[in-house]
Order: sequence, then C-alpha cells, then structure tokens
Amino acid sequence: MQKWTDRAKKCVPYLFLIIIPVLNFWLLEWFTHNPFETMKPYVQWMNVALFWFSALFLFGLTGRVSRALGIQTVFCIIYGLANYFVLEFRGAPIQPWDILSIGTAASVADNYEYKLDKDALTALIGLLALLVMEFFLRAGFPRSGKKRRVWIARTALCLVTGLLCFGYTKMLHNEDFVQKKLRLYDKLFTPTTIQFKNGTVTAFLMELQYMSVEKPAGYSEDSAKEALASYETADVPERTPNIIVIMNEAFSDPAVLGQFSTNEDYMPFVHSLLDISSLDNAIWGHAYASVFGAGTSASEFEFLTGNSMAFLPSGSIPYQQYIKDETPSMASWLSDFGYRTVAMHPYRAAGWDRNKVYPLMGFDEMYFEEFYEDSALVRKYVSDEADYEKLIRIYEQKEPGEPLFLFNVTMQNHSSYNDWADYDNFTPDITADGIDSDVLSAYLSLMKLSDQAIEELVQYFSEEEEDTVIVFFGDHQPTDSVINPILKLNGTTSSALSPEEEAGRYQVPFFIWANYDIEEESGLNISANYLASRTLDAAGLPKPGYFSFLTELEKQVPVISANHVSLSDGTFSAADEQDGLLNEYRTFQYYQLFE
Repeated sequence: MQKWTDRAKKCVPYLFLIIIPVLNFWLLEWFTHNPFETMKPYVQWMNVALFWFSALFLFGLTGRVSRALGIQTVFCIIYGLANYFVLEFRGAPIQPWDILSIGTAASVADNYEYKLDKDALTALIGLLALLVMEFFLRAGFPRSGKKRRVWIARTALCLVTGLLCFGYTKMLHNEDFVQKKLRLYDKLFTPTTIQFKNGTVTAFLMELQYMSVEKPAGYSEDSAKEALASYETADVPERTPNIIVIMNEAFSDPAVLGQFSTNEDYMPFVHSLLDISSLDNAIWGHAYASVFGAGTSASEFEFLTGNSMAFLPSGSIPYQQYIKDETPSMASWLSDFGYRTVAMHPYRAAGWDRNKVYPLMGFDEMYFEEFYEDSALVRKYVSDEADYEKLIRIYEQKEPGEPLFLFNVTMQNHSSYNDWADYDNFTPDITADGIDSDVLSAYLSLMKLSDQAIEELVQYFSEEEEDTVIVFFGDHQPTDSVINPILKLNGTTSSALSPEEEAGRYQVPFFIWANYDIEEESGLNISANYLASRTLDAAGLPKPGYFSFLTELEKQVPVISANHVSLSDGTFSAADEQDGLLNEYRTFQYYQLFE
C-alpha cells in the first residue's frame, strides 16, 4: 500500500501540468472579460489545448514542472496586465502590429493612470497565487542516470508539442477552415470582439498572418523613387476650389444585383443623375470597393492615398497595421497648396484608429462624435442631414477665399437594419414588391434619406459663390441580410453567383460635381483608388506623381480591387493574374506606404 501511495505522491505534481494551464487560460481572459459569457465551450477547450501544448513544450525545454508552469503563468500576468491597460486606454486589445509601435507606446506610457478594476485584480491575485504554488512543485525529468534517454525524451516532447502549436497557428490562418469548420469570429475590424469570442492568444495568432507585406519582386527604393519622379509635374494651380468629399456609409443601389420594384424611388436624385445625367457639371458612374458589408477604412484608405487593397494581405486594415508614420495622401498634397484640411466623422474618434491616422495623412483638423452632440439622429446614428449641417457650419466659418478640403465619413446607414423599431425617430416607408423583408425595407428607406440629404447639400453649394467640388460615393454595399432577399427574388443566391456577378457585390455609385463649368463624363466604371486623381483633374489642380501615374494606369486597368481586376478590353481576372501589368503599381504603392 505504501508503495502505491508513494507513486501517487510522485504523480501529483504532473497533474498540475493539466490543471494549471486551464486556470492560466481562464484567468488571462478574466483580465478583460468573462470567457464563460463570451466564448462557446468548444472554443474555450480549443484554447485550453493550446495552453496544454505550450506547457508541455516548456516542460520539455526546462525539464521542470515548476519552471514550465511558472513561465506560462508569468506570461499570463505580463500579457494580461498589458492587454488590460491597452484596452482601457485605446479601446482595442493588443494586436500583432502593435509590436511595430512599441517605442511610441513606451514614450507615452507615463501619461496614463494605472488602476485595476475588480475583475482584473481578481485575475492578477489568482495568477500570483498559482505562481507561489508552482514554486513548490519539484517534479521533473531525472537529473542523473541515463542522461541520453532523458534528452531524447525532452527533445521528442518539445518537437511534438512545438509542431502541435505550429499546426494550431497554421489552422487559424486557413480562412475557409476558420469560417466553415471552426466557426470562429474573424472580423478583423472589431479586434475586441475577436478576442472576447475566440480567446486572447487565439485572436493574436489569427492576426499574425496580417503582420507584414512582402516587397515586390526586384524592388529597389531608389529605382521606385526615380520612376515615380518621372510622373511629377510642376504645375501651378489656376484656381483652388473647395473640395468636399462625402464617403457615405453603406450607400449603394441594390438594383445592380437584380431587378426589383418598389412603392417609390428610394434614391431619385442619384438615379436621375446616373440615368440621364440631369445634373450639370458632373462626372458620374460606379466605383468598385474592395469590401462589402463592412471594412469602411479600406475604402477610405483607397480613396485618400490612391493605394489598392489588392496588394495587401486579405483582411488587413492599413489604418491599424501599416500607417505608423507620415503617409502621402490627398490631404497632405492639398495642404501644400494652402488648403485647410478637415476630417469629419460623427462617431468615435478611435474607430479604425482614425484619430491617429488622420494627422499622419495630412489632416489639420478632426471632428468626431463630440462635435455632433446636439445633432438629430436616425435610429442611434447622426443623420446625414444633421451631418451636412455641421459640414456647412465649418464651411461658413472659414476665412473667405481660404480653400477647404473636407473629408466626411457619414454614419446614418450603419448596420444593423433590423433594430429600427427600438427608436421613435425612424419608420421605414419603402417596400419592395414581392419581398417580405423588414431589413431591406429599412435599408432602402435609409437610402432615401441619404439621397434627400445629398441633394440638399448640392443645392446649397450651387448657390454659393466660391468654387466648390463635391465628391460623393458609398464605402461599400450593405450586409448579406439586405441583399439576399433580392437575390432570392431573382432566382439565385450569393453562393451561386459567378465571379463576374459577384463583382457587382462591390459596386457603389459615385459622382463628382462642381458649381462651375467642368468637363462632364458619364457611365464610368472605375475602382475607388482612382477617385482622388479623378477629383483633382475635375478641380483643375496639379497631381502628385503617384496620382499622375494612376491616371495613366486607369486607361489600361479601370478597375483594380482586392476582389477583381477589369482591363480596358473587358478582361476580367484577379490582381495576381496581372502581375506584369500591375508590377509598377505594386512597386510604387510599396514605396508610398513603407518607405
């Protein structure tokens, strides 16, 4: 009996290799959220498995239970505290690309007040208690005897568990597997939700794939700089008109995806423009975004910089990942000509890191939700009409003759579209024949309000004496919940669309209008990355070399997005199938963004 008791005592420390990793995982999550409320059980056990693998790897590496578990627990303490404060200070958790800005973080670290809430304090105390307990675990691989066998066993353990950790990470980088098999939350634009639903470490590993962008083949900084300089001109502008850009949240015409009829026109102003070009001094057509349903900042990025998401990792967010220093944009270019550069958005400043990115792109002023405190709402978002009233206020308060570049990202039409009944400020009045969908009705009714607001804004500036150009486009189409009923009415589904038909899912209307004579164009089909160069042409302003290059490229490749490329001869393909034609663009973009 004593013999079995002694053996049991020897085995007890090894049980902690199973128990403590589970506790480490739960306590790490507890710093910022309750995993039992946010994570599905099978997702929790996925994370626990990773913690087991890492504990066993460390056991093989160190040879001692106490050291292996101690290292893991110390990691959870350090990472948990850091993640807690990062989430508190900026509203988003630690992400892999934050490593690139660790110096900046360190330089401002003493500007904050560090206090733990009750849950975070509980997690910290729990982890410290585990650390003390681990100190007394003396078990491990034998330190004497058959050393060769011991080293073989430790090496084998490290190899097997290391491969399991590597395989776990690679599994998370398989988009289809993540979505269809694991059913993990994978919307990169909401990093907090990714962490809360998938686990702190799992979320970090998922995001690793978006860390870096490879240099184009044969890339040379000096060669790129020299080639780009060949497109530069030294023109002096004859006029400096005000330029007002409206990127309207989720504004699109679902009719591009299938025929349907409604009780009344849901965007009569835009339809009149697109159908018969009833608006003088206008350029209009359709632009292709690189995202649908979400991903607003991708469209911002493409418009303001002329860069394309086609050359960046799928799902990446340039604002959060790549823009860490001054970055050439339309704002910085116009600033050189004496423009007052203003960014407006009636929502949170930290969304997509706009409050950090806009100054790096050359904006002098920024206005966010605090500026709109007295504004009328539609559902819970500032209405387009109220947004434009604030825009007009900024215009009217500027110095006469001072050229203004104003970039406005609206919020009225943000999803979801099934919660309108919770508010007393919006009732859908557009219905689609043969479609019983409250979501579609709400969306089309929002489009009607947006259409009315932009018509009023155009009317206002048509009566102003100062030369003004207005650019209007949608950032992306709405979510599938809006579109699916239309596809169903037309006898298809999103999964049954051909690549050419699916491209319509990224199509949004746009127009460029001026209150003075400009050359009119109609029926254009281009991508969002060309809109800025088009705007400068319409305004009669000189362009930076990069935008001049894009003007020439558009003649050959009118559409280039993360989803497809359309050539001037009608060829439809993906960007990676046009490497030769697009190599110069890829090279210039890398230089603009990373050098």
